[in-house]
Amino acid sequence: MSSILIIRLGAFGDFIQSFAPFAAIRAHHAGDRISLLTTAPFADLARLAPWFDAIVLDERPGFWNPLGISRLKRRLRGFDLVYDLQTSARSARYFRLAGRPRWSGAAPGCALPHANPRRDFLHTRERQREQLEMAGIRVFPPPDLAWLTGRPKPDHLPERYAILAPGAAPHRPAKRWPAKRFGEIAALLAARGMTPVVIGSAQEAPLAATIRARAPQAIDLAGRTALADLGPVLAGAACVIGNDTGPMHLATALGRPAIVLFSGASDPALTAPRYPDGAWPTIMQAPDLADLTLERVAEALP
Repeated sequence: MSSILIIRLGAFGDFIQSFAPFAAIRAHHAGDRISLLTTAPFADLARLAPWFDAIVLDERPGFWNPLGISRLKRRLRGFDLVYDLQTSARSARYFRLAGRPRWSGAAPGCALPHANPRRDFLHTRERQREQLEMAGIRVFPPPDLAWLTGRPKPDHLPERYAILAPGAAPHRPAKRWPAKRFGEIAALLAARGMTPVVIGSAQEAPLAATIRARAPQAIDLAGRTALADLGPVLAGAACVIGNDTGPMHLATALGRPAIVLFSGASDPALTAPRYPDGAWPTIMQAPDLADLTLERVAEALP
């Protein structure tokens, strides 16, 4: 039995986009022990998944922190094969810390490089699949997400509802459609008999409050669901509308009709959520999301 390590540190949307690679690696190494190196925000979610035998935490120590580096080095050692799905400058440095094992990724000198000079111009879905193909993986089973969707959802959710995801990374404010516009679309959904449900982190509670000021029928779940709890909430939604943020990747992974809003701050050709069969959701883009009108988004509602 070989000892396999997968590296996927975050962020949430990136983690979700690695579900298919996780499933492919598990199928390819059915009799091996697979560990996942990830960061604390995703550890509980990863522990629920069927693809890993162990979760290893990366505390992301600074390279001026010798004790932290020593702990990380111990955690990285002893693996027969490493699949680096993060492929960042940071994870490439882990190649040396790990003792230069057989390594699939972009680390200079690794045995199984993703040897495509245009890898950074591929969408995450195609880039990760090609990396694994170059490492010898040929079978890509669709990931079974029953471990997420089978969890109970909040009792107070109505039969018919739409999800609104008004947040985005705090350091990327340009990726947010104005909360007042989300409030307008929430009011429109309510008028059509569909309850708006707002999701997000606790830090995004003010956005939910702005939406509910315009649409008091909206249910506020901001800060009230762990990452794993989002699965059943999203799986039951009639549609999902949100910025380019992690929950939108989970919504499309679960096959829900989705409208994803992009500013000029990111390129949907490289990072947009995708459905399990590779199809694209409805994408609305404007250089400045403040210029994206309610009417354009409303026209795309199912």
